[in-house]
Amino acid sequence: MRSSPILLAAAVSAALLPAVAFAQAQADAADLDRVVVTSGPLRGVAAFDTPASVSRIAVDGNAATAGVHVSEFLDAVPGLVARDRGNYAQDLQLSLRGFGARATFGVRGLRLYADGIPATMPDGQGQVSHFALAGAERIEVLRGPFSALHGNSSGGVLQLWTADGVAPTQGHVQASSGRHASHALSAGVRGGGGASGYALSLSRFETDGWRAHSAARRTTFNGKWHLDTARGGRLQVVANALDAPDAQDPLGLTWTQYRADPRQVAPVATQFDTRKSVAQRQLGMTFEQPVGDGHVLRAMAYGGQREVEQFLALPVAAQANPLNAGGVIDLDGGYHGFDLRWNWTGLLADRPFEVAIGGNADAMRQHRRGFENFIGEALGVRGALRRDERNRVRNLDQYAQAWWQVAPRWAVQAGVRRSRVDFRADDDYITDSNPDDSGRVRYAQTTPVAGVVFSPHDDARVYLSAGRGFETPTFNELGYRADGGAGLAFDLRPATSRNVELGAKWRAGAVRVEAALFRATTDDEIAVARNVAGRSSFRNVGRSVREGIEIGATLPFAEAWQAQLAYTWIDARFRDGFPLCVGAGCTEPVERLPPGTAIPGVPRQQLFTRLQWQRADWRLALEAQAIASVSVNDRGSERAPGHALAHVEASRQWAVPHGTLRAFLRIDNLLDRTHVGSIIVNEGNGRFHEPGPGRGVLAGLRWQWAAGDNH
Repeated sequence: MRSSPILLAAAVSAALLPAVAFAQAQADAADLDRVVVTSGPLRGVAAFDTPASVSRIAVDGNAATAGVHVSEFLDAVPGLVARDRGNYAQDLQLSLRGFGARATFGVRGLRLYADGIPATMPDGQGQVSHFALAGAERIEVLRGPFSALHGNSSGGVLQLWTADGVAPTQGHVQASSGRHASHALSAGVRGGGGASGYALSLSRFETDGWRAHSAARRTTFNGKWHLDTARGGRLQVVANALDAPDAQDPLGLTWTQYRADPRQVAPVATQFDTRKSVAQRQLGMTFEQPVGDGHVLRAMAYGGQREVEQFLALPVAAQANPLNAGGVIDLDGGYHGFDLRWNWTGLLADRPFEVAIGGNADAMRQHRRGFENFIGEALGVRGALRRDERNRVRNLDQYAQAWWQVAPRWAVQAGVRRSRVDFRADDDYITDSNPDDSGRVRYAQTTPVAGVVFSPHDDARVYLSAGRGFETPTFNELGYRADGGAGLAFDLRPATSRNVELGAKWRAGAVRVEAALFRATTDDEIAVARNVAGRSSFRNVGRSVREGIEIGATLPFAEAWQAQLAYTWIDARFRDGFPLCVGAGCTEPVERLPPGTAIPGVPRQQLFTRLQWQRADWRLALEAQAIASVSVNDRGSERAPGHALAHVEASRQWAVPHGTLRAFLRIDNLLDRTHVGSIIVNEGNGRFHEPGPGRGVLAGLRWQWAAGDNH
């Protein structure tokens, strides 16, 4: 591991440490937002009183960002690695406490929600591409054992909340422009009257990409409407849509290619015109109604449709195998689900008590087809059919959770969830050389969690929590067998984990300091068997362990200054040895990995610091972030080097008729450091590295207005 990136960023953070001396003086400057953990079934337990690590990030329109990526707002969350791949064909890469690091597409290991509607499918695969930041109000991140109560794929929970519509009517228009013809335009309006309110947002993003063959455009819409009913109830409807056609995929680079020119692409990317198109439409509804004496009923239902077409760089020769599924993936499917929940808040033995009991069911159907990526001599076009199957996955879960203040300074929280996940595949592509690969498999798991909180002071908490979690393989992970055969990999088993966390929280006015020690041991860890030309296959590799420490702090000091710090140290290793493939096209393991090898894709250390000055209409900020080197494959034979980056931003606000106008300027990667932005774990051709962009300038304007605001 390289220590210089961490030391460089540590030098910046050292300059922030005097803030601690001034923090107590600011204790009365502001009241801490005692936010309720809205990403869980309990309604009345504040995040500060929860035996878990919870982060809340405001999305208030004051950030000097384009508002395109969720990663723009997540750097200050300890334990979370948010890698902007610079590749809009593969979406954002997120991992939390080492869970999800193996994902080569979408989000794995985290449970995702948008306005209370699941953005993670019942198989555990999630997407953040339709998250509408233009209308967002906040992002919440829950880490630790209690995330297991959200079901399959719960290394953590990430949820985005849209601002409610209220009177008077207000809105915004924002435009920004950055390097390589990157342009973002967004607009939003929200209002209300009486018992109802609405919030609408629309955004458009286009870029030529920092690397060659990485152009993309994306259009996102989100609408939310609510109606307050009698006796404190609320009906809420959320609709959103995403259109992202023909996003070019530059693929990864070998180390030699990266060193020669990080902006280049592998020749096969242009030969096969690797690209991906995504379209999604979704509608969701929640209804919550108090029914007296502390009882509340809540119902949620949603449904959507998602289509994906992806062109891979799979060699023509490889498709000569009659069992090969071709180099074009075509997915077309719908999904839906519902959740019913009962809450009661009252007294148990004269002590505050809350309980929630509920159940949910989700289903996804998927028509998966594969085609050759050539016709004659023409490459990168849809050719003959090579795969045709209909996949279904369903889950049926029941859960219960309770919180009880057993003594003035002690509280306990516990819960349990029972999950059943059913996968089924019906093969419609059957030939003399390609047999019927239909099949089904069922996974079931019970995940209990419990925690205790001690309050030595009104503004301090110490807690201990423990629980079990699990991850089934997703349909994408089942989609291709490690031995190269046809059909789904039904031999994959779910990974089960045991999690424990010891943490402390302290607040004083606007000051917040949190720290946590965590350990997660996993059986039947699911790892990448091989990744060739954008197609991944997976296997179970035995036991693993992830343990570490997280520290987060927000420290206002002096009169106009604020410092932020987020630090993570994690040791993630395979506890068992296992056989592994080496080289492109490998289907039979030829080596054995020794126990204690590092899990690829998980940096040992990560640090983020931000120093901000704000007075009147001006805001200035300096950021530094550093990440240690990471192993790129199971063997640990190659590592992506660590790096440290610095960013600066400035903004100025003016009062204008009917609102305010704010101009902002941000310089990312101020020192123009060459670095690896993300990696592709176990890429079979050795193209592990996805380069991060060099120095870039982003400039933008945001006009916010409100009806009746004439300044």
